[in-house]
Formats: sequence, structure tokens, C-alpha cells
Amino acid sequence: MTQAGAPELSVVIPIYNEEASLPALFARLYPALDALGRSYELIMVDDGSRDRSPALLREQFNRRPDVTRIVYLVTNFGQHMAILAGFERARGEVLVTLDADLQNPPEEIARLLAKIDEGYDYVGSYRSERRDSAFRRIASRAINRLRERLTDIRMADHGCMLRAYRRNVVDTINQSQELNTFVPALAYLYAHHPTEIEVRHEERAAGASQYSLSRLIQLNFDLITGFSVGPLRFFSILGMLVAVGSVVLYFGVLIYRFFAFGLGNALQNAWDRDVLEFFLIGMALFGLGLIGEYIVRINEQVKGRPRYLVAAVLEKRA
Repeated sequence: MTQAGAPELSVVIPIYNEEASLPALFARLYPALDALGRSYELIMVDDGSRDRSPALLREQFNRRPDVTRIVYLVTNFGQHMAILAGFERARGEVLVTLDADLQNPPEEIARLLAKIDEGYDYVGSYRSERRDSAFRRIASRAINRLRERLTDIRMADHGCMLRAYRRNVVDTINQSQELNTFVPALAYLYAHHPTEIEVRHEERAAGASQYSLSRLIQLNFDLITGFSVGPLRFFSILGMLVAVGSVVLYFGVLIYRFFAFGLGNALQNAWDRDVLEFFLIGMALFGLGLIGEYIVRINEQVKGRPRYLVAAVLEKRA
């Protein structure tokens, strides 16, 4: 629910080791928000940065305390937990998320708000002419297609964090108690009238991406296992097909050798099936690992640990 005297717009930005990007972000972000002609607040959440990002955020708060709020988390909880920390403190009727690296220009926020004004309650975005490496582009397309097949989440580009949400969607997200979650996917589930638009994509202002290959894999496992049981069903069906197929193949080979070489030779070479056994063992181990992902999610949820811990908040006192 929107508080009395709250701004129209809240912009939430997770920050993690973005010391090199922050000066350029500040130089472009505030003019872009001032030009909107709407009351706003900017909530920047430091996700346990180990560089000078916390100090730069404090300096920026001192420059614009009227519209700036800084949330410091105790340690690194991840991008989406940082966004949730910002959501729980945001007061605006419309909320926008944005990355700090300036690959999505802050000037594009106006286009998202225009779609919100048309009556949509969730506006996603997809990047045009991505400026990432070929590997990241190919991997992203592959994961997008896999996610569309395994879940009901329909997003053209789940890696783009420039998105706008109405208050009712954010309030529902805040009520969710999932420990491993993906904010845009939750918004898609809870929105009544979602849409997407194409947005510009630029080179990073400075520094390097904070997402390593292992973190990208973990994020996509969370996305798929958090919103679908499709992988488990897939392996159940695949297991049955492979089991039946392996038996048919094995006896087919025996019959062929029997007619080609005689019974003795067929039985003598029957142990060529070892290759097939290794394949089946590999599939079984992968399936067990997938089941383990679901069990770990259940275990973490049952523990009831906090999703994040706030160390301090900088904001102008009323």
C-alpha cells in the first residue's frame, strides 16, 4: 500500500563492487529522473561490496539526500535479494529496477513509465543489439528457450533487469517467503496485465560483469527449479524411454550377432554393452543431481533463515 506523501516513483538499484561505474551512473541517472517531471526516490542497495562502492554511495547521499536512500546489506546475498530489500523499503506507486552498469540506459525509464500509464501493471524489457560477448548471447538465448519450454513464464529476455512494476505486484512479491527466487518471474506470475518492450543496450560504463559462469548457472537453476517441476517429469519419462530402449537395443544386437556370427560369438561379445551402461549411469547421476536441487530448496526453505540482513540505512529523516 502506498504511504501518504509517498513519491510517485521508486527506482531500486542493486550495487555490488561497482566502484568504477557509479560516477557515470550518478551523472546520467539523476538528470534522467529529474526530467520525468514526477516525484521520485532512488533506493540503492549495496549488496556487501568490497570496493569503494559503499563510500561513494554515502557521498552521493550527502549530495542528494532529498531523493536518495541507501541500504547497506551485511554481506553479499545476491542481486535478487538486494532488489527485494529495496522493494520492502520503497514507497512509490510505481517501482523500476535498474542495473548499475549502465548497459540499460536510465533514459529508457521514461518509456517503461509510458507503458505503465497505459494500464499495464508489469512492464518487462528485452535488449536490442546486445553488447555482450558471443558466449553470453548464445547461452542467454538457449536458457530463454529452455525456460519457455519448462515453465509458464513468458519473458523474451529474463536477463534484462530494466523493468517497471505497479505497487500491487510489488506488494504481492513482498509477501512471498521464498528463499531462492527470481524477481521478474515472480512479477510475471502475479501481474494481471503484463507486457514487454524493447530497450537499448550499451557497453558497460566501466568495470566487468559481476556474474561469473558459475553464478549464471546457479541463477538459471534457481529460475527453472523454482518455477517448474518439468525437469523432474522430463527425467522420469526419459528414464523410462532409455530403460526400454536399452533393453530393445541390447537384444537387437544379440540377435544380429547370432545370425551373423553364431551363438557362441554373440555371447562372447555381449559385454560391449558397457558403453551403454556408462551412458545410463551418467543419466542417472544427472537426474539425481537435479532431484538434489529441489531437495536443497526445500531444506533451505524449512530452515527459515532470513533472506538478507540490513546493516544500515541512510535516508533523510522526516
